[in-house]
Amino acid sequence: MKCPFCGYEESRVIDSRPTDEGERIRRRRECLKCQKRFTTYEIIESLPVIVIKKDKSREVFNRDKLLNGLMRACEKRPVSIDMLEHIIDEIEATLQNSLDREVTSERIGELVMDKLKGVDEVAYVRFASVYRQFKDIGTFMSELNKLLEK
Repeated sequence: MKCPFCGYEESRVIDSRPTDEGERIRRRRECLKCQKRFTTYEIIESLPVIVIKKDKSREVFNRDKLLNGLMRACEKRPVSIDMLEHIIDEIEATLQNSLDREVTSERIGELVMDKLKGVDEVAYVRFASVYRQFKDIGTFMSELNKLLEK
């Protein structure tokens, strides 16, 4: 870290503490040449996740878009907004922690369905019916039977 006073590139950390709910780290440093102190902030750099859609177009992962889809699936169901936010947090963490910077919309849909299945079965079936584009009652019943078997 370059000293803002003399430009020397060596310094030592005197104090470190988290700020912004752990999102950043505030560090007090001391220049090894001029002994002046200065503050730096360290943040996690997150790379955007690109979603490859069914038509092969690409767009940046949009948390709000996913929340809207989940809210539609959970409409008039006993699922809180906090639970939906938690589901999205888990999905976003999974995507960020994977080594892939591009992910298909199908993969995101599968992650959502895995999470919804454990939260609310009706919301799961609603989401699956839109996501899997059920063509007729037979495919809808097939999905319901899979759910009932488990």
